Amino acid sequence: MARMKAVLLFVAAILLVSTWVPISLCAKKPEAGARKEDIPYIKCQVCEKLASQLYHQVQKKQTQISPKKISEFEIIGIAENVCNLKKEEADWILHIDIVEQGDKLELVEQGDEGQCNSECKTIERACQEVMGYSDTDVAEYLYTSKPDLESLVNYLCKDLSRACSTKPPPVPKDRKPGEPFVPKPAKEAEMERIMRSMQGMPGAPGMQMYSREELMNMKNFGGEDADDDEDDDEADFTKNLGKVLKEKESKNVDWKQRITKGILNAGDVLKMKANKLSNSIRRRWTGLKAARSKKSNGGKSEL
Repeated sequence: MARMKAVLLFVAAILLVSTWVPISLCAKKPEAGARKEDIPYIKCQVCEKLASQLYHQVQKKQTQISPKKISEFEIIGIAENVCNLKKEEADWILHIDIVEQGDKLELVEQGDEGQCNSECKTIERACQEVMGYSDTDVAEYLYTSKPDLESLVNYLCKDLSRACSTKPPPVPKDRKPGEPFVPKPAKEAEMERIMRSMQGMPGAPGMQMYSREELMNMKNFGGEDADDDEDDDEADFTKNLGKVLKEKESKNVDWKQRITKGILNAGDVLKMKANKLSNSIRRRWTGLKAARSKKSNGGKSEL
C-alpha cells in the first residue's frame, strides 16, 4: 500500500507539471547523438572546465552546509553527476557552444542555457571519457588534499586522465559545422531544471514529461470490478484532484513554490483516496473470508 501511495503521488506530480507546460514542450523529441569524432579536439578544454566545476560545486556545497564539514560521500555524489545531463550538477554543459576557429574547436560559454543537441551530447561524452572510473579518486583528492583550482586541473587533466598531456590535433578542413547555439526559453529551462532536481525523490525514479493527451490515455490504477461506492469515490477523487491541479496562484509566486504547494495538496487528496481503497479491499477480504468460513461450516453440518 505504501508503494501504491508513492506511485499515485508521483503521477499527481507529473499531472501537475503537465498543466503548466505547453503540450509542445512535453512531447517527446528526437535525441541528437554525440559527435565522437570531435572529442579529441575539445577533450582538454572539457577537462579544464570539468575541474573548474568540481572545484566550485564543492565550494558551493561547503558554503551551503557550513559550519558542518562536507563529507567525502557528498563530494563523490558531485563527481558522479557532474557529467550526466540528467542531473542538475551537469547544467553547466548546457551553457557551452562549440565554435570552429581556424583549425581548432573552442568551447565558448554562453549567458543563457541552450537547447541540447549534438554539441551538448558531445561535451557530455567528452566529460564522461575524461572522468571515466576516476570519480572516487578525484573525490578523495578533493576531500583529503583540498587543492586549489590549478592543482586540481593538473591532477585531473595531466596526471589522472592525461586529457591535456598532448596538443589536440588540427580540425579537418572538411569537418561538417555543428548546429548553432539556440537559447532555451526561460520557462522551459526553469521547468527542466526543476525536473532534474526531482530525479532523486523517493518513489519518482526516471522522471520525465508527458503531454496531457498521453496522461489522459493512461490506464487507471486498481481493479476493474470496483463496486458502486468506489466508483463514486473515483469521481470525487478525479474532481478534487482536478481542482487542486488547476488552482490559480498569484503571479508573485514563483514556479518552485507553485509546484511544491500543488504536490502537497495533491498528496493529501491521494492519501485520502489510497486510504479509501485500502479500507474497501480490507472489507472485501473480510467478507470473502466470512463467506468461505460459513460455507465450510455448512458442509461439515451436512456430514
